[in-house]
Amino acid sequence: MAHWTFLTHHAHVLLEVARNPDATIEQLAAAVGVSARSAVTILNDLDATGYVERERRGRRNHYVLHRDRPLRHPSNATHTVGELIDALSDLG
Repeated sequence: MAHWTFLTHHAHVLLEVARNPDATIEQLAAAVGVSARSAVTILNDLDATGYVERERRGRRNHYVLHRDRPLRHPSNATHTVGELIDALSDLG
């Protein structure tokens, strides 16, 4: 059986940041199942496109999600990141 998922690593990182906005790179990488380098690359992508913002708090980062940003694919662009997070997470 082929190994694939419905969601990209970018979506999984978004969900993890929503669960724990103070997570370290290592924690995010472990939760998503990618290397720390991949997690940094994904966070850089999300930051550059305005989905995530990093705030420096002491020696650590705090991540702010911009839930009002539209999803990137044209067929989903009428939906927001917040809707995706609400639909797929168990944040309570």
